[in-house]
Amino acid sequence: MTEADWTHRERCHAERVDLFVEPHQRRARRGEAHPVWDFLFTYYSLRPKHLRRWHPGFGTHLTGRSAERYLERAGYGRTGATVGVTPDYLATRIDTVEFIADLLRATSHRPARLNCFGLHEWAMVYRAPQVRHDQVPLRLGSAGTDAVVESMPLRCSHFDAYRFFTPAAVPRNAEPLTRADQVAHEQPGCLHVAMDLYKWSFKLGPLVDSELVQDCLELAADARELDMRASPYDLTDYGFEPIPIETPAGRVEYVRAQQDVAERAAPLRAALADRCDLLLTAGAHRLTAFTGG
Repeated sequence: MTEADWTHRERCHAERVDLFVEPHQRRARRGEAHPVWDFLFTYYSLRPKHLRRWHPGFGTHLTGRSAERYLERAGYGRTGATVGVTPDYLATRIDTVEFIADLLRATSHRPARLNCFGLHEWAMVYRAPQVRHDQVPLRLGSAGTDAVVESMPLRCSHFDAYRFFTPAAVPRNAEPLTRADQVAHEQPGCLHVAMDLYKWSFKLGPLVDSELVQDCLELAADARELDMRASPYDLTDYGFEPIPIETPAGRVEYVRAQQDVAERAAPLRAALADRCDLLLTAGAHRLTAFTGG
């Protein structure tokens, strides 16, 4: 990639990221917590300064004198007169690439299930002695929240939501979940599975391009908003109108929005899985060349 082309992409990416993270950074400077948006920078641990760094992805080689500064970053090296992510670095990450590829392909091959109604957040406070996010109140109070959980089955399929269920909620789920069977259970209708596309994309950095990471982050933000609007918390003071999943109309609204997120996630999941397949092919070629097989 010519210096003019890649520096243009680098600038555009930085501007795009700045628009996204500036409100978070402004709140951080004032010491203000946000119960919805902070999650994207705490649970998902990529910091704004790291998110701002543009990566072209494995297989793209940068030309020009400005590319020299990429040699200071982990994973980069010279190939002739160009700079790019090295095959040696890819080799150190191949197990991660393989796991993510298997998870994404398994998820995409299942039908979307749209009947959980976001109850995972309710299960996290079910019969709890104290509210998990105590800076915001429960919209229906503790007793009302418990009653909603008891009125509908829990059908969570995502281990990283299930693991935060209260002890009283765990046996109410349709099936027990473990980390070991994560690949066997994740399905494309799940909001957290859509959000996790961001996690998997940045875990693959710098092997995948930063534009794809930012695409996944922006989808994760929309999924997070839906997740919190359907949660048991009263977030009206933060500008979020609740989706009352305890009512038939609220469940219809939730499923419609959930399906929209799932449809938007599908091409991103496919793009990330395709990147993984290319990385695995490149890794296999390197191994063959190295062993002489």
